[in-house]
Amino acid sequence: MKRDRQARLATFAVFCVQGLTFATLLTQVAALQRKHGLSDGELSILLLVVPVIAGAGSVLAGTLAARFGSRRVLRGFQPLTCVAVVLTGLAPTLPLLVAALVLFGVGLGGVDAGMNMQGVAVERRYGRPVLTGFHALWSAAAVIGALWASAAAGRHLDLPATFAIAMVPAAAVAAVAAHWLCLPEEEHVAAETTRTEARFPWKPIIPLCLAMAFLYVGDASISNFGSVFMEKIMNASASVVPLALGAYQATTFLVRVGGDRFVQRYGPAMIVRIGGAVATLGFVAIVAAPTQPLAIAGFALTGIGLSVVAPQSFSTAGRLDPAGTGVAIARVNMFNYVGFIVGAALVGGIAEAADYRVAFAAPLALAAVIIVLARGFQPRTPPVPPLTVS
Repeated sequence: MKRDRQARLATFAVFCVQGLTFATLLTQVAALQRKHGLSDGELSILLLVVPVIAGAGSVLAGTLAARFGSRRVLRGFQPLTCVAVVLTGLAPTLPLLVAALVLFGVGLGGVDAGMNMQGVAVERRYGRPVLTGFHALWSAAAVIGALWASAAAGRHLDLPATFAIAMVPAAAVAAVAAHWLCLPEEEHVAAETTRTEARFPWKPIIPLCLAMAFLYVGDASISNFGSVFMEKIMNASASVVPLALGAYQATTFLVRVGGDRFVQRYGPAMIVRIGGAVATLGFVAIVAAPTQPLAIAGFALTGIGLSVVAPQSFSTAGRLDPAGTGVAIARVNMFNYVGFIVGAALVGGIAEAADYRVAFAAPLALAAVIIVLARGFQPRTPPVPPLTVS
């Protein structure tokens, strides 16, 4: 149907803008550390601001989406996120940097939750797996963001210019795309929305929440500290430093492009199990890498493994919430930020005590646990919680 195609294309655009926004900021962590003279420990504390606030933004988005629909959430939160990235580059002092990161965190959490609600709504309307394709475009945009960061560094652009050149058109695309997203009546199943959030069962989504958290411990270690690892451990130049995140996002994109077909053929549980094993091998390669090319190859291998976990977590959560309330998705999304918080604190803390090579052994161990958690992704009939009678 034409309307379904419109909603799908608009959702693609939202994921694309979010991937570009995320990578544009995160590839500049080392540059922000130098600009503000932060130690590794201070950097770790600063990076905790984003996921903590993003978790609050996700909760807020879930509440607003249940009442107004996720389209209205995205219409407000996504341009806010783009503005926050530019303000991060402009911040002349540490307090103003923290304020900009708080704004970024609120927007990040709101958009992450809202875009996956839209993705699940489109998937439900199509009646087949399509969510991995949205995450593929997120990864492609993140690769573009990393390549732009590398090019900007080669041309000696300052942070405000680097951020503004990417974020101004991104905000414009987000504003246009919001017009075509699923409306609340297309997203929610009216007969089912009387179920309250408190009644929604936690048990079936616990494996999804844990897998999401462990995934993002690994993702946070790469996103937050990949550039620092390349600079301090591998002695990479400014133009090579962003390539670690670029390689990670490139392989993530390549796997996600065909991911929906593999999910249809082998099922989500098998795909997540294989992904956990490959991610574990990738982190082994990072920890043991003797040269810059091998380190970048390790980041690429890790991207292959971790790429499948997030879309299957959201897709499985959506199947467990057939009413389309967004409750299960919002809960799973919160563990995105739990993983980021743990990843920033764990990897940064170990790096402060030892070094980044040792620190990357922590996400290695947690990636291996995803292999065990994969059984929770097996399709099942969702339990039907009792209706609340007023």
